[in-house]
Amino acid sequence: MKKVVRGGTVVESTWSAAADLVIDDGKIVAVVAPGTAVGEPTEIIDATGKFVMPGGVDPHCHVGFTSGEFTSLDSYLECTTAAVFGGTTTIVDFAIPRPGQQPLDAAERQRAKAIEGLCDSALHACVVEWDETTAGQLATMAGAGIRTVKMFTTYAGETMANEHTILNTMQATRDLGGMVVIHCESDAIVTDAQNSAAATDGIDASHMSRTRPELAETAAVAAILAIAESQGAPVYFVHQSSTAAVELVVDARKRGLVAFTETVAHHLTLDDTEYAGAEPERFVCCPPLRSADIVEGLGRQLFTGNITTIGSDHCCYDTTQKQSHRHDVRHMPNGLPGVETRLPVIFSHYVDGMGLAPSRFVELTATNPARTNGLYPRKGSLMPGSDADIAIWDPGLEWTVTTGELHMATDYTPYEGRRLRGKPVTVLVGGFVVVEDGKLVDATPRGRHLRADPLDFSGAFHM
Repeated sequence: MKKVVRGGTVVESTWSAAADLVIDDGKIVAVVAPGTAVGEPTEIIDATGKFVMPGGVDPHCHVGFTSGEFTSLDSYLECTTAAVFGGTTTIVDFAIPRPGQQPLDAAERQRAKAIEGLCDSALHACVVEWDETTAGQLATMAGAGIRTVKMFTTYAGETMANEHTILNTMQATRDLGGMVVIHCESDAIVTDAQNSAAATDGIDASHMSRTRPELAETAAVAAILAIAESQGAPVYFVHQSSTAAVELVVDARKRGLVAFTETVAHHLTLDDTEYAGAEPERFVCCPPLRSADIVEGLGRQLFTGNITTIGSDHCCYDTTQKQSHRHDVRHMPNGLPGVETRLPVIFSHYVDGMGLAPSRFVELTATNPARTNGLYPRKGSLMPGSDADIAIWDPGLEWTVTTGELHMATDYTPYEGRRLRGKPVTVLVGGFVVVEDGKLVDATPRGRHLRADPLDFSGAFHM
């Protein structure tokens, strides 16, 4: 049956207006004036007084992710269920090889999990060490629609890649229509800071900020920009946590480099005073939470166009895992659960609270993540031909974040007790109503692995 989302304000990345959406066979087939007759039979979805937005695209999720002795706790079904409750209808996961595992093997194993999901997913591959087989593996993965490759400048002995590997991978992905996405912290500076902290004030969770200083991030960003510039290769920086790091990328774009900044919700809404609380281990993430001044400065960049995307960096650890090495952050699992709270927290803080335009919110959380991952306009848009992944928001709904009412596979949220305004109340995935009036009404796994198109950055959009 044809569906019509009627009575709402449709919000695209470049415009918003009162309009109705017509859905057929899982696709948006028309955007029409309010009340336009579209024929029968038709199911009407009432969006009166609400925002009708593209389902969010989360460019940074770790699902069932193993790092050291810890594995995050969610399956694809659990992660994507939480995602849709938060208005996200596409996630991009990481296929990070374990020691001794090849990138292609890790990607094939993770890609097979997509069918377990309540919504669609895509993948970033990962390269740790370059050898004679790597170029061929990257070509095979690109042929399967996996065109972005995660790399790390830290975590020596596990996922850290040296500069030769990073340069070679940038060359290869550039020629395959892909891009390196990179975690930037100088391992040498981090190691020195951790050793210094251990010898003086302490290396426990309450001292997390000291162990991974801002300089470690900016030093690594500068080095990676130089490598990318030498190769004329596009580059995407994940979870940039300070204005200084963002401005390095902005300056590189002024020189003609295609370079993108991702921020994440917790770096935009939480600060390092959390480490002075009773349970600082709950907030241990890399890079760490920064000072309130840095958070405020980073948030201002959302209004300038300097930030490209907002992700979650979702890592679903629980309190027991986080507490197991709370006295030594060098051995703790890093990361916060956030796939469900990403959009509501940003909407409440920046759209409702600070006047960020709803169109810019869509651009940062859906359209640009789709574009930088080769998924646009299939995802991140409500124009005809796009998948009917739709989040209908009640912008005035006031609610309190509590772990018991969330759906992530953990026993805590870093936003416990936070009062928010604005929430997705009805969510469609591929034209199916999955969440209605805040309740799960269709738990059918329909997840697909999305094949990314070759990346094309010739069009104008906020990078």
